[in-house]
Amino acid sequence: MVKLLAMSVLVAVLSFCLAGCTMLGPDYQTPEARVPDAWSEQDSKLFQKPSEEESVLWWQQFNDPVLDRLIQAAYEQNLSLRSAGLRIMEARAQQSLVRGTIWPQSQTMNGDFFTRSTPGSGNNSSYTTASVGFDAAWEMDFWGKFRRSIESADANLLSTMADYDDILVSLTAEVARTYIDICTIEERIRLAEKNIELQQNGLRLVQDQFDAGTVTKLDLHQAETLLVGTQASIPEMQRSLFIDKHALALLLGILPKELGEFFDITEAIPTVDNTIITTIPAALLRRRPDIRRAEMQTAAQSSQIGIARAELFPSFTLFGSLGWSANDLGNNELGDIFSSNSFYFSFGPAFKWNLFNYGRLKNQVRIQDARLQQLITNYQQTVLGAAREVEDSMTSLVYAHRQAGFLRQGISSSSKSLELALLQYEEGFIDYQRVLDSTRAMIQKQDQYAKIQGYISTTVVALYKALGGGWQIREGEAYLAPEVKKQMQDRTDWGTLLDQNVDPEEERQ
Repeated sequence: MVKLLAMSVLVAVLSFCLAGCTMLGPDYQTPEARVPDAWSEQDSKLFQKPSEEESVLWWQQFNDPVLDRLIQAAYEQNLSLRSAGLRIMEARAQQSLVRGTIWPQSQTMNGDFFTRSTPGSGNNSSYTTASVGFDAAWEMDFWGKFRRSIESADANLLSTMADYDDILVSLTAEVARTYIDICTIEERIRLAEKNIELQQNGLRLVQDQFDAGTVTKLDLHQAETLLVGTQASIPEMQRSLFIDKHALALLLGILPKELGEFFDITEAIPTVDNTIITTIPAALLRRRPDIRRAEMQTAAQSSQIGIARAELFPSFTLFGSLGWSANDLGNNELGDIFSSNSFYFSFGPAFKWNLFNYGRLKNQVRIQDARLQQLITNYQQTVLGAAREVEDSMTSLVYAHRQAGFLRQGISSSSKSLELALLQYEEGFIDYQRVLDSTRAMIQKQDQYAKIQGYISTTVVALYKALGGGWQIREGEAYLAPEVKKQMQDRTDWGTLLDQNVDPEEERQ
């Protein structure tokens, strides 16, 4: 009768818990964020109208096979990206761990075998006891604490995936920017070497005229000074060139001396021939990984409020224990351990309620709510910052193209000016100072034009980065390199976690 009553109470409590399960705390909603209706420079002829079908592998628009190979190598070998992939594996394991809390949290098998002495019992002063059993305890998710924990773990996994994509966006952009910088410096060095050859010819001309007594030694020293100044500019550019190559090697996860297998000498500064493809401003919320990461961090924190609020209410636990126990006292024998007389069990419900800790518990809820509001604000700031980056890049491109147009005119004018100055100098109509001024002007304009060409290309890269392009290269690919995956599988049983390649958008659905 007692057992029947206990079973009835247990069933009633279980039914009440399952029927009354609720979810405390707010259900997550994407925070509102301000984005412009249109880009301020989108009517420029440099840009195509916003489109959802734009190419996401933006570096291919440079039509540079070397750049394509560099970005693919960086995707496959960059160590920072590999670390981000490993953080995804950690988050997956954490997600699986948290999901297990929805089931009985404690499931243990135990046993013992010991001899106990009983002082003052004569010859029979000790006996042996053996037991084996199984204990289980299940805290019911009456207030949704464990389900909120699962929500938070799911959002955290999506956040790490978005972080991987954000690193990939930055990586592709940084590889392209560094490569363009290398090409720009090498172009400037080539121009400087051509000018050195031109100035050496000019110096020989002045030397001949000096030997003939038609010019003073001042002209000779001025010609030498101009030549030496141009020669002195090359070591500084070479220093910058090697530093950029070292940086590129680090991005590729290789040693600097191994860069030769990708390229030795670049031919020209990569440029985009066609107009640049943009997107509608609202698409940033979907395309930019850093915005997705900020959103998922907000979602993970939103669930923490429900977890904290659940501590204000009682927790209900079902527990049970069963086993066998035997000893060799009296007529008993240890061999009877699995007989029906040795079997024991206990079960029932329990609850726990922190009645007098409400001040501390409420403050925990407030702490979690304040953290949520911080992340909401961070999300809104991230969206505004993304819009600003796009606007800055588009504006920079418009004005850089205008500057390039003026510099082209300046190069043409300075070249003609130098030709005329040399003719007039040879005929004795002007002194060598006019030749020097014309030469300096042409060298300066050529160098500035090479710089602005590189700047335009790196600004194109910055624009595509701001638009959130580049991470799509990993779609359909594993987050871990095969050799890394093998090392981890050989070391630890990962089950199927290393084989999963869930897309963040699919996971959210």
